[in-house]
Amino acid sequence: MTEAPQILLAHHLKTLKLPTFLREHDKQARQCAAEGLCHVRFLARLVELELIDRERRMVERRIRAAKFAAPKSLDSFDFRAIPKLNKMQVLELARCDWFDRRENVIALGPSGTGKTHVALGLGLAACQKGLSVSFATAAALVNELMEVRDERRLLRLQKQMAAVKLLIIDELGFVSLSKTGAELLFETISQRYERGATLITSNLPFDEWTEVFGTERLTGALLDRLTHHVNILEMNGESYRLAQSRTRKPTDPA
Repeated sequence: MTEAPQILLAHHLKTLKLPTFLREHDKQARQCAAEGLCHVRFLARLVELELIDRERRMVERRIRAAKFAAPKSLDSFDFRAIPKLNKMQVLELARCDWFDRRENVIALGPSGTGKTHVALGLGLAACQKGLSVSFATAAALVNELMEVRDERRLLRLQKQMAAVKLLIIDELGFVSLSKTGAELLFETISQRYERGATLITSNLPFDEWTEVFGTERLTGALLDRLTHHVNILEMNGESYRLAQSRTRKPTDPA
């Protein structure tokens, strides 16, 4: 009979979806009893633990939903390797105030200068702030748009892309787009104009984006929308991946 209350409590906590309560209540009850704390303090501790754990799980779900190439934080980025990059600007962007202003971020620079790392870091910061994020390379996003277009599911995907607080499009310029692909990407970005924040990384300066989109008309219209409210991160410099490889000591021959 003494086990009945415990079984009933566990059942109720599972029904209420309070896993941290279920896991911690025995331990916290013993600790609070040893410390002479009242039932209110005991409940307050459990509620705080539940909220902390719930927020952690929500952040983890947002990170999974974002489909990051590999979650990376700005803490691990070596700003000294790219001296032209404005560190204070990046850290200010990590506060995520620009989402409310529906601004965009464009990171420009050659391959290997950390554009994707910074994009991932800002995306991770957004997830931690409770904001929805979607990450894709330009090529992968265009391929997906073309696939769902053929399957007549384009409108649904475009609504999903328009709804996220931050859309990250990585590696724009590495692959030339077909006429249809360029138009679909243009439409996707245009639908977010002054409605959501978009972050784009590119190895090409703006005057070479026509190589990707095919026509000056489409490129001009896209840049007009993207750069109306924009934060530009200049990341020109030597590839720090290459620099790191040079500093590694060669293994001694056997």
